[in-house]
Parts: sequence; C-alpha cells; structure tokens
Amino acid sequence: MDRILTRLAAARREGRPFGITSVCSAHPLVLRAAIRRAVREGGSVLIEATCNQVNHLGGYTGMTPEDFIRFAERIAAEEGLDRARMIFGGDHLGPNPWRKEMPVTALKQAELMVEAYVRAGFGKIHLDASMGCAGEPAALDDRTIAERAARLAEISERTAQAIGAPMPLYILGTEVPVPGGADHVLEELRPTAPEAARATIAIHREIFSRAGLQDAFSRVIAFVVQPGVEFGSENVIGYRPELATELTALLDEEPQFVFEAHSTDYQTREALTRLVQDGFPILKVGPGLTFALREAAYALDMIASEMVPGYGDRPLAATMEAVMSSAPCDWQAHYHGDETALRLQRHYSYSDRIRYYWNRPDAEKAFERLLATLRGKTIPETLLHQFLPQLSPAEAGDPETIVIAAVDRVLADYQSACGTTP
Repeated sequence: MDRILTRLAAARREGRPFGITSVCSAHPLVLRAAIRRAVREGGSVLIEATCNQVNHLGGYTGMTPEDFIRFAERIAAEEGLDRARMIFGGDHLGPNPWRKEMPVTALKQAELMVEAYVRAGFGKIHLDASMGCAGEPAALDDRTIAERAARLAEISERTAQAIGAPMPLYILGTEVPVPGGADHVLEELRPTAPEAARATIAIHREIFSRAGLQDAFSRVIAFVVQPGVEFGSENVIGYRPELATELTALLDEEPQFVFEAHSTDYQTREALTRLVQDGFPILKVGPGLTFALREAAYALDMIASEMVPGYGDRPLAATMEAVMSSAPCDWQAHYHGDETALRLQRHYSYSDRIRYYWNRPDAEKAFERLLATLRGKTIPETLLHQFLPQLSPAEAGDPETIVIAAVDRVLADYQSACGTTP
C-alpha cells in the first residue's frame, strides 16, 4: 500500500505520473467487478467507504468498518485476490453524519468512528471536518477545520500505535460542491483558487505542528480540491485543464502532495487521463459505477420481461419505484420538479440516489429474482444488443457476469487513465 500511494507525488515530479482508482461503493457486484479486474490485471485495488455509508454505528449499509473489510475480503477470497493487494480507505471521516448535533457530540462520534476505521485496518484516512454542526455556520473557517482534523488525526495515530498497525496515510481538505454530486443542474464550475488551496495546506501544517503531529503530517499524501469536475442530477461538468493550470502549479511549491479528485464519475477517458497527468492521480468514483450497474440491471429486467413467460412487466423497476416512494429520505432533498420529473430522477439521475436502496429487503429480493430468472438461459444476441448495445456478445453470460461487465467498462476507463503502476 505504502509504495503505491506514497509514490504518487514522486512520480509526478519525475514526469512519469500514474494514478489509482478509488472505488467508493459497498455494492457486492461493484466490488466484485473491481476485485476481478485487479486479479486479471495483476494490480491492487483501492476500496473506500464513506462516513455515512459505514461507521461505528452501522451507517446506511448497516456495516461497521470491520464488517466492511470482512465483507470485501470475502469477495476477494472468492475471486483469488491476495489481501496484500487490497487497500482500504475511509472517506470524509468527520462529524458529517452527526452534523445536526451540537459540536461536542458530533465530534465525539467522529472520534469513535475514526478509531473504528483505523482499528479495522483502513490505512488511507481522509479527515474532513469542514461541515458546521448545530448552532454553527454551514461552512467553517479554515482554522477550525484544521483544528478538528488534527484532533481526529491524534485519535487515528493513537489507535494505530495501540494495535501495532502500520501508521495511516492521510488525505486532508474537501471539495465544493458537497460530496456525492450536486443536487441541481450545474452551468459552470470553477476549480479551487490556488490561494485557497495554499492557505488550506498552510493552516493544516501549522495546526498539526502545534499539536505535535508533525509525523502524521509527514504522511499526508494529498489534499482534496475541486479540479472543476462535477455531476448534477442531469448533467456533467467536464474537466477543462486550462482552468486548473494555476491550481496544479501549486504542487510544484508543495512536492510532498498530490491532489485527490472527487466526483470524477461520468468523465471521459480523455478527461480522466488529463486529471492524472495534471496532478490529480487519485480518482474517486462511486455513483458512476452503480449507475452502470443499474443500467445493466434494468436492461436485464426488460430482457426477462421479453423472453421469460410469467416474469412480469419490469418487476425490478416497479419494486425499486415502490421502495423509493415509500422511503423518500435518501432522495427527496436532492431531486426537484413535478411528479414525472421526480420519477425519472429516482431511477435515472446521475446522482444515482437509487444506490441507497439496493440493500433493502424488497429490492434485494427483486434483484435476486431477476438473476435467478435468467440463470441458465441463453439470451439471444439480438435481444442483448437491443437493451445492452454497449456490451459485446463475448461479454454475455450469466446475468451476474453481464452486470459485472457493465461496471467493468467504466473501470476500464479509469485503469486506462491511471496507466501502469511502477
């Protein structure tokens, strides 16, 4: 792990940049696709969990950090990937899940979460204390953010030392808009101003030093900034290298670091390649992977409706609509418009809020029924082409293989952009 992640900055300085894909998903078929690609290509896989998704209280997946690692390790064992080739990261670790609480309560929960992540074996830790809690502004000043990040880093360091684990590598900073994609149509997005990034680095360096955390700061490998890429519910802002020139020039002043790019979902292969070359070698992707999974699942739902008597008329899509409508908490703040617009967004939005529902019992049952219906059946090439024209007949097979192939096509763009790991 150390060699891959700690070589990123040096590789950029030497003019031989490479990147790494950060797979931010807890869906078993997405993880299987990423792990299977690592086995096939002989590389490593970086899998990350977010603070809302996985935490010491369970998160929306119901998994603790230890549960999540065991879950991913089981899939890796089935696919034949050695544990040494797995890197686990914790994303946006901070008070965000408890931001409606008073700061003292939210930060205490954040401390317990960071401890649980490190204790479970997560070695790449993104500390993000940028959000205000109850009674505070929505966005905090840089000094408060850095002080809270240092407080969490101290917990992380102490935990790693206590259990004899390798000392964590850190990511600091956060992007704008908020993690997970914007909740509206975006017209334009400017990269982080270089002076803002410079100030963020400087204040974290100062605060960590004052807290006696110089050694921890020496293991900060990247800062999160906004390179000018984002996706809204219905559109994508593509990377424009010329707008990020001044920002990436800052890395020449700070040779210890690279930048970590969030919300790279739906970028073209060419844009991803330029991001890596320009100093954003850690490419995080999540909704783009589950979007591809949903596309494939819905296509199979239509295929089964066409070719299997008694299966019904798109029962998977109907079940997902019922599940999302009965529990709107994970999409209603993100989608806007009349009922037709809301229905379309629930299923087809780039924000892919449907990903929060795949592990609900009714959704799991409907998905498994779809897979069971098509297992052992040969899908005619012409029918496959009708609903999944992007897949070749060679990628066809059992339904799980088809879904994994759809996800893998996205991962292939990332691997191409990241190049060869030295």
